[in-house]
Amino acid sequence: MSDPFPIIEVPLDASQDIEDLGTKEKFWFRHPYLGCCLFKKARLNTGEDWAEKIAAQLCKLLGLPHAEQELAIYKGEKGTVSPSFLQGQWKNGTLITGREILTQRLPDYPQHPKDHSQHTIDNVFSAIEATLLNLPIEWIPPEGIHTAIDTFIGYLLLDTWIGNSDRHHDNWAFISVKHQIYLSPTYDHGSSLGRNESDFKRKQRLTTKDQGFSVEAYAKKCYSVFYSPVDNTQRLRNFDVFCEVKSRYPNTTKIWLDRLAKISSNDILKIMMCIPDNRISPTAIEFVQKILELNQNELLNLQ
Repeated sequence: MSDPFPIIEVPLDASQDIEDLGTKEKFWFRHPYLGCCLFKKARLNTGEDWAEKIAAQLCKLLGLPHAEQELAIYKGEKGTVSPSFLQGQWKNGTLITGREILTQRLPDYPQHPKDHSQHTIDNVFSAIEATLLNLPIEWIPPEGIHTAIDTFIGYLLLDTWIGNSDRHHDNWAFISVKHQIYLSPTYDHGSSLGRNESDFKRKQRLTTKDQGFSVEAYAKKCYSVFYSPVDNTQRLRNFDVFCEVKSRYPNTTKIWLDRLAKISSNDILKIMMCIPDNRISPTAIEFVQKILELNQNELLNLQ
């Protein structure tokens, strides 16, 4: 059996800069080996910490550029630590969120940060295609992946696989540094893998004979933060977003689907078994495995 993932103990006096982006309690601090890092507290009775860690490990299996995530604890509170992108070759760079990008491009884009009604496939993909974007620094892309759009499609496959319901306009970005602009690695995957369900509910869904309450029904109801282009009031399911993207970019989606097909249930179980017992329950592990299995099968049926 593999060793458990390490847990970083964040010093009591570590907090330096409060991070306003997003809804969770978080702050920046300097780690002696990882440099500038973001500690993000997992909300009570959620698995946001293990969801972030598992998602990062799944990114590795897919070959996606992603935020590194380490399990952490601060003042007895569970959370994660993630090193900043803006160090190393990206030192002194600027993270430009999707909201900033779309607001600059679209005069009528909603000003309120929680209004995502114009966060559509057309608007997002047009913004990415209109920018001379480099791929993330030091990332070696899979064969056949050449552009930022190709890479972003991989992010959408990930979202569909893990049931990420939080790819809104602050959860994708560009990075500007030294007169060059890069696509940011994917980040913020804590709203995935059924992390907010109680073990009681998970067990009910795993054992029920009611198809409307099953894990399969739960997985199928995972909505993205991409809106319908028709009336901008309907959020699209992650699966429907990926299907639409597949119709536009069949060759690129095939590359990512082929990579997904090579990931086995044993590969996933190895990751689960590295989460410490005091972070995730056997029921949660079973539930996560089932979600990933169902979503993987649904995606691979598109091939």
